[in-house]
Amino acid sequence: MSTRTPLSKVQGLGSAHSGVAHFWRQRATAVALVPLAIWFVISALHLVGGDHTAVSDFFGEPVNAILMILFILAAVTHMSLGIQVVIEDYAESEGGKLALLLLNKAFAWIVGAASLFAVLKMAL
Repeated sequence: MSTRTPLSKVQGLGSAHSGVAHFWRQRATAVALVPLAIWFVISALHLVGGDHTAVSDFFGEPVNAILMILFILAAVTHMSLGIQVVIEDYAESEGGKLALLLLNKAFAWIVGAASLFAVLKMAL
């Protein structure tokens, strides 16, 4: 028989109070991706068969460059948040979980930075 109260048993093991913010960021990026993904697909179909000059000219227009940057930011953020949930739910060891979470963030930053660099290089 334990003399510990139920509160003392869970002290420090409760909510980190970040779940609601994570939930809303995931939903906000999903909502933002709907019109941006439609624009992206239409734009990509329009550029099929085009050469480098056509693509550069397309992204040389400020509206297209800005929409692509928003698409990249929303997609990378949404991807990172989704993979984070999978890692947190299915990684067994704490060390492995931490390593995977760090790799997830690093991958998102690298992909995002490289994509933004490419768009800005074409736009400017």
